[in-house]
Amino acid sequence: MRRPRAVLLLAAILYAEAALLWAAVLWLILELLTATPTSLATALAVLVLVLIGASWVTAIAVNSLRRRSWIRGAAVTWQLVQIAVAVGSFQGLYARPDLGWALLLPSVVVLVLLFQPRVIAETTSAHSEDGAPQ
Repeated sequence: MRRPRAVLLLAAILYAEAALLWAAVLWLILELLTATPTSLATALAVLVLVLIGASWVTAIAVNSLRRRSWIRGAAVTWQLVQIAVAVGSFQGLYARPDLGWALLLPSVVVLVLLFQPRVIAETTSAHSEDGAPQ
């Protein structure tokens, strides 16, 4: 069965977010092995949090193509977290507007896609566990 373009675009953005989070996990591990952190406990805590986030966004991305209804709430929650980080990136002593925009724009697109009628229809409980309409 063909999926609507909105569902495919949603999944593509979620997979891209997951890939970038996995890249961040690898970078954090590399930094932990090659540099001496100011606080080892903090460095490990950040690594664990990013690892959890990467795993969660990967699960959302995989299950978006399986048309699971729970992905809508999970994806909204993740995008709101990402928007909060983006807003923080625009301000402060170490402001990084480039990172802020890189986080904000895909989050807005995902939020718009999640509320498209075709995406809602494809991810309702009217689909069975294998994703086929009942």
